[in-house]
Amino acid sequence: MEIGICCGPKETVGLPAGAFDFLEVNVQSFLAPEKEEAEFRAQMEEGAIRPIKSANCFLPGKLKCVGPDVDMERLTRYAETAFRRAAEARMEVIVFGSGAARMAPDGYARERAMEDFCGALRCVGLIAQRHGLTVVVEPLNRKECNLVNSLAEGAEAVERCNHPNVRLLADFYHMLMEGEPATEIARYGHMLGHTHVAELAGRGFPGKGGEDFRPFFRALRESSYKGRIAIECKWDDIGRDVEGSTRYLREQMV
Repeated sequence: MEIGICCGPKETVGLPAGAFDFLEVNVQSFLAPEKEEAEFRAQMEEGAIRPIKSANCFLPGKLKCVGPDVDMERLTRYAETAFRRAAEARMEVIVFGSGAARMAPDGYARERAMEDFCGALRCVGLIAQRHGLTVVVEPLNRKECNLVNSLAEGAEAVERCNHPNVRLLADFYHMLMEGEPATEIARYGHMLGHTHVAELAGRGFPGKGGEDFRPFFRALRESSYKGRIAIECKWDDIGRDVEGSTRYLREQMV
């Protein structure tokens, strides 16, 4: 399984060449979907020491995909630009977390919120298909969002969307925050398109506190998962810690 890190290309300067396999960047800052083409070109010229395979932080908080203020025209335009640029950068996966954008307003019915979200997923799924990308739904813990907080709810959204380019993401950190057992990965593994990892304590990098991720990796093996895993964490010193962190994960995968 390939191990990547979530950061910008500038942060990879000076990192050990064999420390990680790929980079996961930020949609808003790297692909800059609502900014001029020149800004994206500047990001591309910076390059990276590893291929960029995925991107997270899909929607800005004010571009709502749930609630009474959804602007489907803007969302469609945003996704079209983001995915065109992602394909140009040879990415494969776009992570749809975006907790603030999908937060259901107070008093907004859960069923209505889920239908709004699935409508947005159908829209971006069609655009992703045209550009050869996969969008993955990221369940978030309740402190970050009030909609889709478990793999079961993420799987529900994927099933209701019913589009081949919309799949599920398992984030070990959010699962730990929610007390969700690793066995849920085996239950929904056939839907998985991507994974994230960080330790529960302070969202630290793997290995910092010795978090045991082996149950999660066993569940991934049971699911015959063939995708990637990206470290999405708070580094103390990325230059110092990244090599040991990826080594720690590789040891636990065995």
